[in-house]
Amino acid sequence: MIRKAPVNPVFRPSRPNSPTIPTGKAGEGRGKGQMITDLLIITIFPAAMAFAAATDLFSMTVPNWISLLLIAGFALLAPVIGFGWTEIGLHVALAAAALIVTFAMFSFGWIGGGDAKLFAATCLWLGPEQMLLYSIYAALIGGGLTLLILGLRSVPLPAMLFSQGWLVRLHSPKEGVPYGIALAAAGLLVYPDTPFMAALGV
Repeated sequence: MIRKAPVNPVFRPSRPNSPTIPTGKAGEGRGKGQMITDLLIITIFPAAMAFAAATDLFSMTVPNWISLLLIAGFALLAPVIGFGWTEIGLHVALAAAALIVTFAMFSFGWIGGGDAKLFAATCLWLGPEQMLLYSIYAALIGGGLTLLILGLRSVPLPAMLFSQGWLVRLHSPKEGVPYGIALAAAGLLVYPDTPFMAALGV
């Protein structure tokens, strides 16, 4: 009678190069952290653009806190999505160059001070390619917005709207153009192509 040799358990060699999926509390913590990061990516920049457009429309000003929010958001998220010092330095340099240009435009009275700071703070979130496209979009949308408002100012404001202070202010030829609306719209157009949205993996 031939005796069968005992069967050893199947040995499956480990794969040292295969990624380890965290489990338990560590995995849950990492997942929640990524969810928070994603939430900040899809809220900070769009919310800042929306507030900038709304405040400029209703008050003809862009508050400084919007630009500060964009700066703080960049400082928080840039390292999280993998920016090194080189990338951060490049974005800061682009924003500084944008600030110099826009403040020169402000000194000539072409745009407001809030618009200048908003443009520079927005460029902080953009790469060189998006920054160029952002400038083109802002110029085109700003030109169309200027023509629209000048056209509205050429006709009398209905008496029933006199109680709306923001409309009276917007209609007044003594006021400028709420260029923050154009800057915000252009920012939202280019934001999907930025490294921040790319970090979402969608």
